[in-house]
Amino acid sequence: MVLTLEADYAVRIVEELAQSEQKIDARTLSERTRVPLRFALKILRKLVASGVIVSYKGAHGGYILAGPPEEITLRQVIESVEGPYMLSRCQQDDYSCTHDTCCRFHEIYDEISSIVRNRLESYTFGPANCKKKNP
Repeated sequence: MVLTLEADYAVRIVEELAQSEQKIDARTLSERTRVPLRFALKILRKLVASGVIVSYKGAHGGYILAGPPEEITLRQVIESVEGPYMLSRCQQDDYSCTHDTCCRFHEIYDEISSIVRNRLESYTFGPANCKKKNP
């Protein structure tokens, strides 16, 4: 399983903002992270909508983290662009399983997804690149 390109780019953008600690315009973010500007703008909108970053309009506008880097988790960033992490589509509420009996894989997928979500939640964008949060 591979992280989607959009999630990878979102992590790069938030990491750049975390290291900068100041407003950065979209074009500069795009150049520094090597994310195509059009794609960066799409990701930035999602990060703003989810409350991970804040945007400022105008000549001196740009983007900045919505809170301290130590409080922004890898899970928040990834789920801002991808939605809730799930290993399988059968974990979605609107998915209709075709198994007539209890599907043991549904429980296994739930367990694995929970482990991954917890691990992603344990890393932040604080100093030293994604230091693990105190458990």
